[in-house]
Order: sequence, then C-alpha cells, then structure tokens
Amino acid sequence: MTVWRTTVLPPYTAQLRVYEPLAAFPEPDRARWQARAAAHGPDAEGPDRPVTAAALAEQRAALAELAALTPRPLPEQEDGRAYLRLLDGVLHVCPWTTRLRAWQALQELQRTLPAHLVDTVLPPALRAAAEAGRAHWQQEHPDARPWIASSRWEVPLHWFLPFGEEDRRHVPAGEYGSSGEDERPEPAALFYLTPMAQARRRVARAYRVLRERTPGGSLADGAEEVGRWLEEFHPRSLVELDYGGLARLLGPRALAEEHSVGELADGLGALRAGDAAAALRAYERLTARWRRVLALRQAS
Repeated sequence: MTVWRTTVLPPYTAQLRVYEPLAAFPEPDRARWQARAAAHGPDAEGPDRPVTAAALAEQRAALAELAALTPRPLPEQEDGRAYLRLLDGVLHVCPWTTRLRAWQALQELQRTLPAHLVDTVLPPALRAAAEAGRAHWQQEHPDARPWIASSRWEVPLHWFLPFGEEDRRHVPAGEYGSSGEDERPEPAALFYLTPMAQARRRVARAYRVLRERTPGGSLADGAEEVGRWLEEFHPRSLVELDYGGLARLLGPRALAEEHSVGELADGLGALRAGDAAAALRAYERLTARWRRVLALRQAS
C-alpha cells in the first residue's frame, strides 16, 4: 500500500459501505480483483478486522492532492483500488471509486458553502474542468453508483438502521499491531458488518413502523433513502458501517461505550409496541448525543 504522509490529520469521516461478492462484477473487473486478492492475500480482511488504516490512507491521499501547489480536486482516473473482505471463503469487494465520489463531494461543497469560500478553496476554472469531466464520464457510465457513502462529523441516524448489536465490532488501538506507517499502532475502530439480506429486512421493518407512526419524519425519509440505495446491490453483499475518523474524535472511553445502533433499535421496538413516550426519549437521547459531536466542528 502506498503511504501518504501529511501534517494534516485526516477528516472525522464515517463511511457506509457495500461489499459485493466477486461474482457480481463483470469481466475484466472480476479477474482484476481476483488477481489482487491472490497477490495480496492479507489485504482481504476477515469479518472481525477493521479496514480503518486503508480508509485513512485514502483520505491522506486526497488531502495530499488538495494541499498541492495547484490543488487537484479529482484524481486523474480511477485507480482500481478497493476494500476486500473474505467471508466463508467468498471474496467481497468494495471499490473505492474515488473519482466518482470526489465529483459528488464537489457538488455537495458547492451546495453547502458560500460561493466565495468555494472559490477560495477551489478556483472556478478547476471546478468547471471537473464538471466537464463528470458530464463526459457520466454519459459513458449512466448506471454508475458508489459503493461508499461518507458523512463528516457525525453518523446520520438512518445509517444505524441496517444493523443490530450483534454486528458490532469494537477494536482498541493496536490490537492488530502496527499499520505500517512509521510503526504506529493501528487506530482504534468501531464498525458494524452484516449480510445484505439482514440489512434490508431491518430497514424495511423500520420504515414500515416509522411511516405508520411518524409519517413525514426525517428518520422515515432516511430509512427510505438507505433502503433504496441497498436495493441497487447484489443480494449476497455485505453492508458495513465504519466510524472511521470519528473513533479518534470520540476518544477511547466514549467509543467503547458507543451503542447508538442498539439504542435506536430499542426506540423502534418501543414505537412498534405503541410506547411513543419511550420511543421519543430514545430518539432525543440519540439526537442530543450526535448534536454534541457535530458541534465539535466549530471548536478551535
């Protein structure tokens, strides 16, 4: 793995990922992933090991591009890299599609920041070139979609819906040795991993009760959004929620005690049973907690 070093810490970003089985990919992609897995067996992680170090490497690479004398908001082309997981002898692949996700991030940046700030970070000429490249690429790949969704400074509540407490993996820093970067221990990680079929069932059940009891609510809308996204992938895929850089933001103690998935499931259970007051208390606890985390982005 190429190591990217910058003096800037990676962003506090969580990711929701889908790993499709190798058989879901057409040739020549399938042969490429198979060859990579054969050549770099340790890169195909089992279900209990985090891919946090690889995710941080990708983010450092992006930061290095943006910090260059002439900022580069997009890689020149997709580099064909991916997260790999091996489960029950089946290789599952989550392509990075960094270029596609960079286009999406650029569009989000233009929607969420004032124009003068966007111009300062990325001059209009660079953005225009990126947009022209996106339009051309999309004509040739009309059905393209990312296998990875990212969220900065928080985990959106609807991202918890595909998972159960039994899917939780908390890995303290250094449990799997060093990350290979100056012999530093691998960072602490918190992630959830579940089969696609189970993820879809959980989201569908949550959506039904939310639509019936809280129609028009933001969590119901989020359940519909994540449910539609999951339907785009192979039914034997794996779904992963990785706290990523948020693990460092929360700190070791809070990370060990972080059980938002279970708390949201309890709240939905109360809502399903008709106990609206208990459901509301669970929802308010979760939203208050993640508002406090989100507020840290304003800290100096």
